Amino acid sequence: MLQETTFAGTKAQQQTISGSELLIKALEKENVEVIFGYPGGAVLPLYDKLFDSKIRHILPRHEQGGIHAAEGYARISGKPGVVIATSGPGATNLVTGIADAMMDSLPLVVFTGQVATGLIGSDAFQEADILGITTPITKHNYQVRNIHDIPRIIKEAFYVASTGRPGPVLIDFPKDIASGIVEEKEYSEEVTLPGYQPTVKPNYLQIRKLTEAVSSAKKPVILAGAGVLHAKAMEELKQYAEQQQIPVVHTLLGLGGFPANHDLFTGLGGMHGCYAANMAMYEADLLINIGARFDDRLTGNLQHFAPNATVAHIDIDPAEIGKNVPTKLPIVADAKEALKQLIGQDGKPPVHQEWMDTINSWKKDYPYFYNQEGCEHLKPQKVFEMIYEKTNGEAIVVTDVGQHQMWAAQYYRFNKADKWVTSGGLGTMGFGLPASIGAQIAAPDDTVVLVSGDGGFQMCMQELQVISEHKLPIKMVIINNQSLGMVRQWQELFYEKRYSHSLIPGQPDFVKLAEAYGIKGYKINSTEEAETVLNEVLNNDEPVVLDFRVDPEECVYPMIASGKGLHEMVGVKP
Repeated sequence: MLQETTFAGTKAQQQTISGSELLIKALEKENVEVIFGYPGGAVLPLYDKLFDSKIRHILPRHEQGGIHAAEGYARISGKPGVVIATSGPGATNLVTGIADAMMDSLPLVVFTGQVATGLIGSDAFQEADILGITTPITKHNYQVRNIHDIPRIIKEAFYVASTGRPGPVLIDFPKDIASGIVEEKEYSEEVTLPGYQPTVKPNYLQIRKLTEAVSSAKKPVILAGAGVLHAKAMEELKQYAEQQQIPVVHTLLGLGGFPANHDLFTGLGGMHGCYAANMAMYEADLLINIGARFDDRLTGNLQHFAPNATVAHIDIDPAEIGKNVPTKLPIVADAKEALKQLIGQDGKPPVHQEWMDTINSWKKDYPYFYNQEGCEHLKPQKVFEMIYEKTNGEAIVVTDVGQHQMWAAQYYRFNKADKWVTSGGLGTMGFGLPASIGAQIAAPDDTVVLVSGDGGFQMCMQELQVISEHKLPIKMVIINNQSLGMVRQWQELFYEKRYSHSLIPGQPDFVKLAEAYGIKGYKINSTEEAETVLNEVLNNDEPVVLDFRVDPEECVYPMIASGKGLHEMVGVKP
């Protein structure tokens, strides 16, 4: 659009642009490849301009599906996932996904439509105070009140979302700002945020102190969290662990940051972690946390967590250090930068052989186990062993939340980074199916295996239409035990088997459901059927739903009950 402007009797032509066009151009400048969005009245000006953009748009069938898909995309690509929703209910339908991303440190840039600025605060149709609602669950949020601020805000949003500890940033976009007209200016490539300066480089004196602590430790352990993955520090972690001969325990979200087939890999720690990993943390005299939160599902009862250990904590977020566990050696830094400096230090040669022998004996004597003998049902653990074997451990595994999630973490061995997508901190049922969409879009040439429970699958099953529409070859595994499995397990163990509303035998026919969306489906009742079907479907480029009918009474073990310590696991040996 051209606008004539008179200067001292002369005419000059200036290029003008709408707020929506400014936004789209800014997204293109940020190299946004895909947007997950759902249109509505307040974002119609934006969608009108998006119609002409080359950015790929994915229409979910529910806003929650869209934001979980963006989370899966962000987790696998490492780039911010971009989401658009309209005002009011469109915006509030994003809240669960925003909270999920905040807890799990996933970079998102979320655009919500808003009523015109003159109506804000009047309880107008489809108005919601999304800034107030999301302030506790975003890394930062904005409301655009001046059309000239759009390029700056978007530049800042992408920077904040993806630097330091990643997280979601929300931009509320009033409809009159989206429709407004302004003179076009160059998109600034610089970000000036004096109050936001993440500490990337570690303090050298703290690095020296940790080096000395390692030199004198007899039972050191590294606890590796998702911070290793966000920092792309996998090689540095491997090099440092090998250099110092320190065993590595993983958090749930950290899986893949250290190869599971490595001799120093001790296992998954926490509530459903392995005996060796939990006992290693319990017996340690030096615990080096790299990029983990020390959340309650990992630590168990804090009075019994690493009671004899000097605790060192490397984290880019200073708020996490000392928050839950007293920390003697705090190091605020990017995990990659801290590990580089640790690798370069001089220290006494490590002498940990007796400690490693103890850990290896634990690994040998107390492995994960299940008992198939005498059971007529297919065991869920067997399903995961077969999937791991038949994908050679190369698949991207996306889970929902519940028993199946824990079995996947236990039995699928992650030897490479960025192959694991799950909801950790918030534990969001319904996450898995849409997150697998985002993961497959981020890695179109990879095999993506979704694992869900029969309960969680139904929470966002409308997103099957997106999989069908875009021909995404996702292999959707339903661990069908006719119940809300983890709820049922807790009721069995702690509520005298009073199964209050956790048994759901009246499930839909998932094969027919898949077929309704134009997707093949299979019902699988035995190991033999699983063998045949997995061989068939894992090697083709079509989506598929696999309804595995498993033992309805199987529980996830080992387990640390609420209030118990790491050394008080139950279900350790058959």
